[in-house]
Amino acid sequence: MTTTPFEKAALGLSGLTALTIGAFILFAPHSFYASYGIALGDDASLLSELRAPGAGLAGFGLVMLLGIWRQPMLLPAIVSALTVFIAFPVGRLVGLAVDGMPSGGLVGALLFELLIAALCLAAFRQRLRPAAQRRTPARTPN
Repeated sequence: MTTTPFEKAALGLSGLTALTIGAFILFAPHSFYASYGIALGDDASLLSELRAPGAGLAGFGLVMLLGIWRQPMLLPAIVSALTVFIAFPVGRLVGLAVDGMPSGGLVGALLFELLIAALCLAAFRQRLRPAAQRRTPARTPN
């Protein structure tokens, strides 16, 4: 199955988003978190704990982007996009339920992540169905 333009667009948006945010957290965590009203201070341990997942997010973004151009990377790209953009909103929703309402910027991030998750689910829906269902023609009622 070849990659459709819709799948490429979903991977492109997902990959650029993850790469950009991950790189920003990795290289400029103070600025990134200040945009949400969070002051980090100079605790080296805290900064290390933030930079590490930032690097991971940037790495997943690269995998998503590679899936656009390299067929062997397509499945890892799809899995990365779905994992990142479903897991992040789930984590934020747990935080909302347990900790209460975050800043407006973080609510906006949640909505954007949900939008990308929906885009990815729509783009990859055919690939998510079992192969037997894809081959079986739909039955019409008598």
